[in-house]
Amino acid sequence: MTTLLVIAKEPRPGRVKTRLTPPFTPVQAAALAEAALADTLRAVAAAPARRRVLVLDGTPGPWLPPGIDVVPQCAGGLDERLADAFAGCAGPALLIGMDTPQVTPELLTVDFTGCDAYVGPAEDGGFWALGMARPDPALLRGVPMSTPLTGAVQRARLLAAGLRVRDLPRLRDVDTAADASAVAALAPHGRFAARLAACTEVAGRRAGR
Repeated sequence: MTTLLVIAKEPRPGRVKTRLTPPFTPVQAAALAEAALADTLRAVAAAPARRRVLVLDGTPGPWLPPGIDVVPQCAGGLDERLADAFAGCAGPALLIGMDTPQVTPELLTVDFTGCDAYVGPAEDGGFWALGMARPDPALLRGVPMSTPLTGAVQRARLLAAGLRVRDLPRLRDVDTAADASAVAALAPHGRFAARLAACTEVAGRRAGR
């Protein structure tokens, strides 16, 4: 079975979702990040997996469900941290981030029969998921991260290595307030949508003073 990896930052004010401020305060942005992470981990917990691992920059909180191992992120750029996460896996692995709270257990249930890798493209040009049947950290090192071409470059790197690549559905990351509203509408019953509604109400009252 597949190892499911989630790479994330501890949701602390000023360290996460800084592009949500404004219109939200750093505390509200951190609360939204925590809700997004909680929804993501809930989907991971419900998906079939050999092992579930949170690769964390920071300290676990009450948002962490049982059954998920926690390992620290290494130092370095995002490409190095992603590569290091895969380096700890001996078999098939699928890695996702904390910016897609609309993810479902079904999307995380991948079958490597007939393919060697999965890429989940993100609407901003990055990727929300990356999977390899035989994890090779070298295939991530040096890929430019957080650019409109990140997903395409990573996919090309996999193909150049001779891997058979299968695409997952395109998802939208939560980076801006507009992203947050669009993603919450896709998963209206999740913690993220509920937290966004509460933060929006408070932000609206503050703006109306």
